[in-house]
Amino acid sequence: MKNIPNILTVSRIAAVVVFVLLASVADLQVLHDKDWVIGLRIGAFVLAFLAGLTDLLDGYIARKYKCISDFGALMDPLADKIFVAATMLVAVEYRLMPAWIAIAVLGREFMVTGLRTLAAKKQVIISADRWGKLKTSLQMVMLAIAGTAWMLDGGTAYLREAAPFGIRIWYVWLCYLCGIVFVTVFSGLRYFLKYRNLFLPEKTR
Repeated sequence: MKNIPNILTVSRIAAVVVFVLLASVADLQVLHDKDWVIGLRIGAFVLAFLAGLTDLLDGYIARKYKCISDFGALMDPLADKIFVAATMLVAVEYRLMPAWIAIAVLGREFMVTGLRTLAAKKQVIISADRWGKLKTSLQMVMLAIAGTAWMLDGGTAYLREAAPFGIRIWYVWLCYLCGIVFVTVFSGLRYFLKYRNLFLPEKTR
């Protein structure tokens, strides 16, 4: 039982690698058979969904059965970053979101990871606050929407061209993405302000 969370974490990384490979091949410019393209998109989407599901399961099992390990403490957050980075880069490649959105989100993720690493050296635990949890929830919804749109039609056609009730879906989508960037950056700044004693000289705090 104590190894299940670690197995799920490693499987998440493996699933992300296969997801990226399938997503890279699932393009009409590579495969001219539309049925194959749709099948690969569905397979990639299912893998990404299962990878996201393991993120919930491994933490739940580790907490419930008290089988938290040093390996899990190290690899679980890294696996999360790999998952978010991979899915967002695929979304940028298929023009489901502007590149600056991915840069802002991933930049924050790596900066907070660096802060947590520094905190660990000083035996300080930085737990996710409500803004961090909101950020994660919004990102998961974002990736689910982008993944669904891409699976159905490649993403760009519907998101960029559909306009129900006279409102372009693309503009609504961009507003949502900008909201995610705001919450993501704001939650990151809160961590750095709250734990500024970890990296600032005492006289400047």
